[in-house]
Amino acid sequence: MLHAKGLFATIAMTILLIGTPALIESARAADQTLIDAAKKEGEVNWYTSQIINQFVVPAKTLFEKKYGVRVNYIRADASDLVLRISNEARAGRVMADTYDGTATAPGLKKEGLAMKWQPTSHLPKDYFDTEGYWVATNLYVLTPGFNTETIKPGTEPKTLQDLLDPKWRGKMAWAATPNSSAAAGFIGMVLKDMGEDKGMTYLRALAKQNIAGVNGSARQVLDQVIAGEYAIGLQIFNHHTIISAKQGAPSAWIAMDPAMAVFSVAGVTQGAPHPNAGKLLVDFLASPEGQTIFRDAGYIPVDPNVPPTDPKLRPDGKTFRAVFATPEELDAAIPQWAKIYDQVFR
Repeated sequence: MLHAKGLFATIAMTILLIGTPALIESARAADQTLIDAAKKEGEVNWYTSQIINQFVVPAKTLFEKKYGVRVNYIRADASDLVLRISNEARAGRVMADTYDGTATAPGLKKEGLAMKWQPTSHLPKDYFDTEGYWVATNLYVLTPGFNTETIKPGTEPKTLQDLLDPKWRGKMAWAATPNSSAAAGFIGMVLKDMGEDKGMTYLRALAKQNIAGVNGSARQVLDQVIAGEYAIGLQIFNHHTIISAKQGAPSAWIAMDPAMAVFSVAGVTQGAPHPNAGKLLVDFLASPEGQTIFRDAGYIPVDPNVPPTDPKLRPDGKTFRAVFATPEELDAAIPQWAKIYDQVFR
């Protein structure tokens, strides 16, 4: 698992080596042979976990305008995408060309349904699968969020130890599902940062705070916090609080040290009906142009040259530190972290 210090040192060096934006764009221009092959195929089937109106539609519009290749999309959560792609493959008809998500790649790898291919890119090497199957497209940074009407800004808990203050007992919530943006992910972050012994001691103390387990997503937890049902939501996406605040909601996030940062990645499906168009779409998502779409949609791009709309959202390893996890690391660890949740918190 990567820590921000090493990862962002790599990013800083990458910026120095790449140089000007013009050179970056030149280095990232898709190969004309690939473009021609994709245009010949004419369409691409994108199985995505991204939000449709927020990101998928803008990306589809610009990709179609740029390359003249039609984008068809299916939107579902990562686990549902794996199930759908697997079922279609078993029925003898692979439909997906491109997939994305935080937990999609490991399942498809196990099923032999992930193509071993990566785009040529200036992105830091830590944003590529070491086995050669995917490239990261955006970061999800998981932190506590709070209701700014319930808690006066400046008085919110700022450290993990602050969460143990009795005044927060019964006022916090997190998602109870077995994934990184839920209690299991928070547990993993604590254990990775503190170590097994100190981490478990902390978690047992935290269990006394009677944190509510919500049977829903991190977004639903934040929505309940905004509605005033809880004062604090743990392990929510920090960029969601910014999006909600811009819409007038009493929403803010806490740069708690550390946070957890996970990758949303994109890859090409093995046996894809339009493999070249699939590759071109992945290339586009990782390109400076694609990264700009992520930024404009309120997401956190992985490209060090494309800062999020609020630069504070992305950990810099100094003022804001994070523990990083790849999809494969999460796939291996989440079951154990979920087991600890059942044993300690339920």
